[in-house]
Amino acid sequence: MLSSSRRNIPHVRQCLGKEPRISHGRDFKMTMLKTLQRTDEFVEEDALEALANGLRGGVFSDGSPEYEEGRTLWNAMVDRKPGAVIRAKGAADVQDAVNFARNNGLLMAIRSGGHQIAGHAVVEGALQLDLSHMNSVRVNPSEKTVRVEPGATLGDVDRETQVHNLALPVGINSTTGIAGLTLGGGFGWLTRKYGMTIDNLISADIVTADGAVRLASEDENSDLFWAIRGGGGNFGIVTSFEFAVHDIGSEVLSGLIVHPIEAGPDLLKEYREIANAAPDEMTVWVVMRKAPPLPFLPEEWHGRPVLVFAACYTGDLSKGEEALAGLRALGEPIADVISPHPYVGWQTAFDPLLTPGMRNYWKSHDFEDLSDEAITKLTSAIEGLPDPNCEVFIAHVGGAMARIPVGETAYPERSSHFIMNVHTRWEEASKDAECIDWARQLFDDMAPYSTGSAYVNFMPDDEVERVSGAYGANMKKLGQVKAKYDPGNLFRVNHNIAPAE
Repeated sequence: MLSSSRRNIPHVRQCLGKEPRISHGRDFKMTMLKTLQRTDEFVEEDALEALANGLRGGVFSDGSPEYEEGRTLWNAMVDRKPGAVIRAKGAADVQDAVNFARNNGLLMAIRSGGHQIAGHAVVEGALQLDLSHMNSVRVNPSEKTVRVEPGATLGDVDRETQVHNLALPVGINSTTGIAGLTLGGGFGWLTRKYGMTIDNLISADIVTADGAVRLASEDENSDLFWAIRGGGGNFGIVTSFEFAVHDIGSEVLSGLIVHPIEAGPDLLKEYREIANAAPDEMTVWVVMRKAPPLPFLPEEWHGRPVLVFAACYTGDLSKGEEALAGLRALGEPIADVISPHPYVGWQTAFDPLLTPGMRNYWKSHDFEDLSDEAITKLTSAIEGLPDPNCEVFIAHVGGAMARIPVGETAYPERSSHFIMNVHTRWEEASKDAECIDWARQLFDDMAPYSTGSAYVNFMPDDEVERVSGAYGANMKKLGQVKAKYDPGNLFRVNHNIAPAE
């Protein structure tokens, strides 16, 4: 393993810099670290030595296992080789990396959980900062807070908070990174009751473009605090989050109700009314896909298109049975497996369908309601799913999330009651065009019924033009905050917000 000692400098030089002298008795072929400003220059050798000597985590080059680990993302469509990977072990490493990138005019990409659909965590030839080894989670049960480092996953957070029967509202896939989820907004099973992930953020330690470590909270650098709650990684690198957490017990009433897709139009019209009237404790998402070989499904249904209600009630289990009775009475389900489940277990229920290593492309819309026409188009499209791993889900939001004023956080879209994700997923590169075209067509077909806004965490890398629409009226203020904390746009490998002029 490489470390920050001087003997590792040749490996660092192999990633960055000019053709070196023979070092330690070996010749090393140099590759240039690409920059946006100085594509024909190389990083000075002495600067590399100083960087490597000062890091706890280390710098790794192509050919090392640490490099491969750092550049490998959840979405297998993203296969890029950075110039070098810096593995951070703490805030000081992050600060050194930011200063190094800024002083040398380098393009820098940031990896936390590596789960973002756009793949911004790694860029060909760039300097990559890998935060995945900064993953501690520290719960303060008496204060009902949790301190989380940026490399932690949602599963890490769930496991540690549930030791105390507490939970933070996060997403539905336990392998997702907490940093990217939070900076883009964050919603899941607890959002209707306790708000989005950003609504539970108390403070954050963040390294800004000048290399300073700042506290962002309601009382300190409040404009920065406002911007990072939905504005993505545009304003700096968070090294620690502090969240409020909530008493939820250890179990939730949750599970799946599976129906034939043919019943979908009628079911969704009834579901729409149930969802609109649901108490905050009740969340019901819709998943439409070809049925996987789940043990509770009759074998004759495996591989056939189905509509699935995924339900979760957070609160008293007997009240949950009453609240979900109407949903469970709909139609003639193939299977109904709703029962009390450990919350940590329910949070991992969809992990087998979202494993790393597959090719993924997403398209998303927000809806205030589901019209009859939208329901017809949506259910009709499921018959043409281009791959058995593809699915469309509709997240049921609103509740506490919708009661936050539009201007209170950078994330502006509080009126939506449903968020659709067209989640195309496949294995072979030969199916890229077919799957991507299908997702884009359904996205276009559903556009007339949407709000026109977007959830940035669901946006692929070909939606640059949607960034402004994603932030709506908040875009102007975001540009001003960007100009204050990152006037040179150092943090631009993202759904970028340009500094205001």
